[in-house]
Amino acid sequence: MERDPKIGLALGSGGARGFAHLGVLKVLKDEGIPINLIAGSSMGALVGSFYAAGISLERLYQFALAFKRRYYLDYTVPKMGFISGNRVKELIRLFTHQKKFEELDIPVAVVATDLYDGKKVIFNSGPVAEAVRASIAIPGIFVPEKIDGKLLVDGGVVDRVPVSVVKSMGADIVIAVDVSHVKKNEDITSIFDVILQSLDIMQDELVHHREIASDVMIRPHVEQYSSRAFTNIKEIIEIGELEAKQHIPKIKDLIEKWKENHSDEE
Repeated sequence: MERDPKIGLALGSGGARGFAHLGVLKVLKDEGIPINLIAGSSMGALVGSFYAAGISLERLYQFALAFKRRYYLDYTVPKMGFISGNRVKELIRLFTHQKKFEELDIPVAVVATDLYDGKKVIFNSGPVAEAVRASIAIPGIFVPEKIDGKLLVDGGVVDRVPVSVVKSMGADIVIAVDVSHVKKNEDITSIFDVILQSLDIMQDELVHHREIASDVMIRPHVEQYSSRAFTNIKEIIEIGELEAKQHIPKIKDLIEKWKENHSDEE
């Protein structure tokens, strides 16, 4: 009996450029390509968990286009970060309907980094909001999130595009979306710019040295946009759509070939 392959989506980090993930999700949905599993780092974790919580793409587009930095800026006296992150956690709670991972429509894994042991931490159970808040905690900017004795920061520090994570969830075909190429000649004027540009460069270098073994790699050309300026969201989403459309024939072909190769499985 023929079964369909489990399709896993690995959504990468990239700040504001991560809204390109929405464009990719929309095109996959419009083309009838099912998404069975999602793993996300940082902004990829945020977009993926909102989608898996059952928020319609139409509403997510509205949210993205209306997004302003002030939604999450709750400044604190800098000890471990400038932004306390409580406001953004409330925003995540609202958009995930305070769900636990076990209650999501699509299984999701969220990647964060533990500062104590330097290892990757994967969340796939318990409250979604805390895990996503940890995954987007840009070191030096957001106060780290403390969960179960771990001190957690941005998942992109250890795993920018978590392909291996979605594979370990049982994906037969992995579609990866990488949105965080370095913006060259960026205007660097604040400590935020220094930290974020340094992280972008570091992660870019990491990916050069680690082959991302996905079946399909979608790289929306959003490198001309800043990871920290939420000003060109419409264009960023449209680039996500455009790039995803280019890969649809390959994805459909992979699905058909996979079915042919597994047609005699019970």
